[in-house]
Amino acid sequence: MTTTASAVRPTSVAGRNRRRRETRAGYAFLSPWLIGFFALTAGPMLASLALSFTDYNLFSAPNLVGFDNYTRLFADPNFLQAVKVTGIYVLVGTPVKLVGALAVALLLNMPQRGQGFYRSAFYLPSLIGGSVSIAIVWKAMFIDDGIVAQITELLGGPAAAHGGWVGDPAKTLPLLILLTVWQFGAPMVIFLAGLKQVPTELYEAASVDGAGPVRRFFAITIPMLSPVLFFNLLLETIHAFQVFNSAYIISNGTGGPAGSTLFYTLYLYLRGFRDFQMGYASAMAWVLVIVVGIVTIMLFRTSKAWVHYAGEER
Repeated sequence: MTTTASAVRPTSVAGRNRRRRETRAGYAFLSPWLIGFFALTAGPMLASLALSFTDYNLFSAPNLVGFDNYTRLFADPNFLQAVKVTGIYVLVGTPVKLVGALAVALLLNMPQRGQGFYRSAFYLPSLIGGSVSIAIVWKAMFIDDGIVAQITELLGGPAAAHGGWVGDPAKTLPLLILLTVWQFGAPMVIFLAGLKQVPTELYEAASVDGAGPVRRFFAITIPMLSPVLFFNLLLETIHAFQVFNSAYIISNGTGGPAGSTLFYTLYLYLRGFRDFQMGYASAMAWVLVIVVGIVTIMLFRTSKAWVHYAGEER
């Protein structure tokens, strides 16, 4: 009995030592990410939360003001305008972008020559779409003497007003929505991957039963693509709340004309780095975090009613 216990004890001790070494090695490999997370993400987030309760101008010590920054937000007409512009952008731009991405993915899923070229060509705008340079080019296309105005006049349309689309408060937001729709490459690729996973037997069985293309699309394609659709909807909604570069470039950093491009993140930037009201900007940032969190939770809650996973019983 004693011999058996003494034989087991070294083995168990050796096993525990091995697990400790593996744990230490795992944390060693994770340490760059952990350091980056706490130093560059969690730390600044906690600092901004603390600053949101202060009056801080970057040059003097923060002055505690409690919830004043949060109460001031909803009495600020520019804040309300930023919420309105961003809300329209999210509610209109995201669905239109996803519809365009799905439509192109359906076309690219059909057997045809040169599929690789077409996929690359449609995905290309997403590689360069978020850059400052493409926003500058986009702005140059829609000013009063840009290519869009020239083509419109060539086709017999009215002459562009001063500033073109960029100078018209009624057209600047549609211009930015058009820009984000043009960058549908990433969700298109994800939709295309999802379409490749739909069993062809389902379409064949539906065709035998007399279902047409529209019926097959809504009865087979959409339900089978619902997890992919949910994933794209979630990511694109979050990205839409964060739009900044294009609005800053097209409005020259002012949010104009007439506040039509005053997106939430742009107004946050102006408050923090133009007006040096960092406490106010921090409060805006945390309101945005809370709103995005609420929207994300709502999407997850509603997904139970329309997202279908293979093998799941309903």
